[in-house]
Amino acid sequence: MWLLDANVDVHLAPVLSQFGIACRTAANRGWKALDNGELVTTAVAAGFDCILTRDHAFAESATRALLLHPKFALVV
Repeated sequence: MWLLDANVDVHLAPVLSQFGIACRTAANRGWKALDNGELVTTAVAAGFDCILTRDHAFAESATRALLLHPKFALVV
């Protein structure tokens, strides 16, 4: 399941669902205040396997968390 970061338009969720991609939003999960590393760790623990973000610096700021979860994907 994909997680849409707080900076991604929530209207993308139903569009992705039409392509068979199950997704939820960080806003709907109450995760808007989490920093990028915390968001990765929280998302993995909740069963997500990908974050879709518009934050070009996400990978840099979440490097440690992403290294701990090598099967987790980040789409910018």
